[in-house]
Amino acid sequence: MRKKLKFLYPAIIFTIFFSLPVFALPCQNVEVVTDREYFQVVHQALREASHSIQVMMYKIGYYEKYPDSPSNILIKDLTEAKQRGVEVKVILDVSDWNQKVTRDNKNTGRILSKYGVEVAYDPLSVNTHAKLVIIDGIITVLGSTNWTYYSLAHNNEVSVLIKSKEAAQKLSDHFQRIWKTCQHEREG
Repeated sequence: MRKKLKFLYPAIIFTIFFSLPVFALPCQNVEVVTDREYFQVVHQALREASHSIQVMMYKIGYYEKYPDSPSNILIKDLTEAKQRGVEVKVILDVSDWNQKVTRDNKNTGRILSKYGVEVAYDPLSVNTHAKLVIIDGIITVLGSTNWTYYSLAHNNEVSVLIKSKEAAQKLSDHFQRIWKTCQHEREG
């Protein structure tokens, strides 16, 4: 009897695996974005945003001594988008174990908030490790790139830009679920 069951297990697993539904969302195109390309791609997309930007980022570094650093420029892109009427929301990680990330993100959050960008911090009990940008409900950029000097100027990073209303909507729904659990920065 055991020999019969031994041969049955792979058949059962095969049947279960291949009977599971596969979900794929339609998209117009997917662009692989590596290393230094990320800054140029996201910088251009943020400047062209017309109605909404959602950013969920593990870490965004603002460098007071280096105003033209790539992350400072992306932060400026967010504030300029807000100034031209784009709804801009940013979720940043804070934690009770990584004080540097928390300190840097709170500093960036205060800067963004000062310019009217809506900023929220995830609960201390959760590590928001996402690197996600959703623009105008159609463009999504996600991957490994934080908005920090080393990520944008030195590290080996890989992301994808996806043009898909369906993918953007699904990720925007995820963003909104997390947004509701966050502590929100007050303006100014």
